[in-house]
Amino acid sequence: MLLITAVPARLLVTWWQGRFTIGAGRLLKQRLLYGALRLEPEEIRHQGAGQILSRILESTNIESLALNGGFLGLIARIELILAGVVLVAGAGGGFHALLLAVWIAIALLTGWSLFRRRHHWTETRLELTNDLIERMVGHRTRLAQERREQWHEGEDRAVEHYLEQSKAMDRMAMIQTCMARGWLVSGLLGLAPAFISGSAHAGALAASLGGVLLAFMALEKLGAGLSSLLGAAIAWRQVAPLFEAAARVESDEPHQLTIRKGKSVDGETLIEARGLVFRYEGRAQSVLRGIDLRIQAGDRILLQGSSGGGKSTLASVLAGLKIPESGLLLLNGLDRQTLGGEGWRRRAVMVPQFHENHVLSATFAANPLMGRRWPPREGDLREAESLCRELGLGELLDRMPGGMHQMVGETGWQLSHGERSRLFMARALLQDESMVVLDESFAALDPKTMEQCLRCVKHRAATLLVIAHP
Repeated sequence: MLLITAVPARLLVTWWQGRFTIGAGRLLKQRLLYGALRLEPEEIRHQGAGQILSRILESTNIESLALNGGFLGLIARIELILAGVVLVAGAGGGFHALLLAVWIAIALLTGWSLFRRRHHWTETRLELTNDLIERMVGHRTRLAQERREQWHEGEDRAVEHYLEQSKAMDRMAMIQTCMARGWLVSGLLGLAPAFISGSAHAGALAASLGGVLLAFMALEKLGAGLSSLLGAAIAWRQVAPLFEAAARVESDEPHQLTIRKGKSVDGETLIEARGLVFRYEGRAQSVLRGIDLRIQAGDRILLQGSSGGGKSTLASVLAGLKIPESGLLLLNGLDRQTLGGEGWRRRAVMVPQFHENHVLSATFAANPLMGRRWPPREGDLREAESLCRELGLGELLDRMPGGMHQMVGETGWQLSHGERSRLFMARALLQDESMVVLDESFAALDPKTMEQCLRCVKHRAATLLVIAHP
């Protein structure tokens, strides 16, 4: 009868646990995705592919380890409390329960030591993975700049250090695994005096034996649950920035003021800056100091200067991608606090440098139209195709079997450097904003194509700021 009733109860628990795990995992993934989209460009700009990949890998650990470990830990806690009650009522009495408490404390201390070792092991593993991916990404540059005998210098030491960390963690994990067995031996030895003396009746001995076995199973669950929870706690350090970013509320978002976007009349002041100062985090010197400028609607501006002079930084500040440290910056006579970050970026659009822009793995049409409504209407597709042909991409569209609906990106049709640059320009121009900023967008184009694209952007952009090297 006990077995017959246990089977449906176990099935019900497993079904409920599965539904809860899937639902919680879905909410966690949604939160992490939303948090990733809320990150500022500066927060991920200097991270390598290996660091970003490590965050993705650790996010899966959060879902699997935390939920499983949480269930095991909860069940183990309940069973340990029940085992303590049973042991107090058994032949061993309070001494038996005190002995169980000592073993629980030892198990927790062992878990803390395992946490420290696992944390060091995880850091070593992620560092090794990051270094490997960065070396793979930069493999061609590495082959060109380093001698053959130096290609693997340092890799053997890193692997050896990783193995040492793995051995230390495995030793501590083995000790934690023995905690339940150690309690079983101690618990049975604790029954020896009462059993030998015969002072306890059979019912009390049976209760104590049942309590020992219940505590043994609970300690096994506690060990497995602690291992999962510790792994989740370590993985949380990688995932926490994404989770916390989802709760951000931009202080510069307008809540009570609704501002409609309208076209500026030529000659009106579009952007006005006074005493702008911008400094990158962790740097002592400012990149921009005391910048005063005025851009009027309809202007065509060429900004030239040497590398590292702050051209791209100034463009990012004007486009609302970076916030100045001090100074006054107005767009259409309104500051960022009034317009909000999103409202500002809806009026000034920037095409970053090639290495900071991306072709999404989707249809060709989805890439230039990503700043507009989706799914697009027929008129949107015609406008996008017309603009792409103005930018000299007509031959590419005719060559692709699917035309505007051809899959491009990492898993589709591969675009050249110049084709990507023109696609990025089309993406900005189709947003139909008050000002367009092009950061070295013509660098990859031949003179004839550059002249064609320049005519197009001058005709299409209401106000234009072009950054180029002298």
